Amino acid sequence: MGDLLILRVAVGICYVTFSASAWSVNNFLITGPKAYLTYTTSVALGAQSGIEECKFQFAWERWNCPENALQLSTHNRLRSATRETSFIHAISSAGVMYTITKNCSMGDFENCGCDESKNGKTGGHGWIWGGCSDNVEFGERISKLFVDSLEKGKDARALMNLHNNRAGRLAVRATMKRTCKCHGISGSCSIQTCWLQLANFRELGNYLKAKYERALKIEMDKQQLRAGNSAEGHWIPTEAFLPSAEAELIFLEESPDYCTRNSSLGIYGTEGRECLQNSRNTSRWEQCSCGRLCTECGLQVEERRTEAISSCNCKFQWCCTVKCEQCRHVVNKYYCTRSPGSAQSWGKGSA
Repeated sequence: MGDLLILRVAVGICYVTFSASAWSVNNFLITGPKAYLTYTTSVALGAQSGIEECKFQFAWERWNCPENALQLSTHNRLRSATRETSFIHAISSAGVMYTITKNCSMGDFENCGCDESKNGKTGGHGWIWGGCSDNVEFGERISKLFVDSLEKGKDARALMNLHNNRAGRLAVRATMKRTCKCHGISGSCSIQTCWLQLANFRELGNYLKAKYERALKIEMDKQQLRAGNSAEGHWIPTEAFLPSAEAELIFLEESPDYCTRNSSLGIYGTEGRECLQNSRNTSRWEQCSCGRLCTECGLQVEERRTEAISSCNCKFQWCCTVKCEQCRHVVNKYYCTRSPGSAQSWGKGSA
């Protein structure tokens, strides 16, 4: 009875964390052994960080990581096997591993701490392993336990999802950085002690976005794909998924047209989306978003002038507050709109 109560409390914590998302983390808790309830909050936060990073990376793309896409199992609604699905699985798996690893190194778990397995060993010329390396072995094990257990399918799509889950975990390892501290008389740095640390999660997101851009399509005949989309689907030979490309994202189907609304596929289209134009401090890719989201999708760019309020003329007052004025200024924003007289909806299933 005590274990059941703890489970319900953990589910409640995770439900609050994920209440804004269509994808609930409760499946993590149901499938994992009760001995791992210690990690459920960290798992939830890790998965949430993956979702937020997905939204950041695709903020100015036609597919912008919508809530209805955040389903991690083929037995739920996410039956597609597209390039976008591969990214969702990779970044979610990586987010869980990253957070568990970070919390482990910070001493948040009783049975886990720094990875000191290499300490004292020579790492290279002039340096040895030491300090507190982040324990990615532990983070990877917990991430695999929770995330992979969500996959109940036994078809090509399920195998693809498991592959991309692992690619996300490998990305955490690939982006780790070596940090060193000098030792020696008068700061001579005659010898260095080094350890491995997790990269900033944004760097990990950038890394996986690059993997997404060059993801590999696995060619399968239509009969295999039809079988993979039914309850009677069976595992396909693992060699079809290129063991030599274990760190790469893979997909089975081309992406649908994300320009046009298609309710049957859960695609919202780009009409009404905001885009960037002539904005400062934005990348070249972001500056081209109006063309990508509007013009190339048969829509026009509409400029709207709105009034914004921000703090200004801030002054420090002794002691110890900062007082600011509220300033109003006009800003220009740009949106994708349909030209007058054009059809209201395009394509099959649009609504």
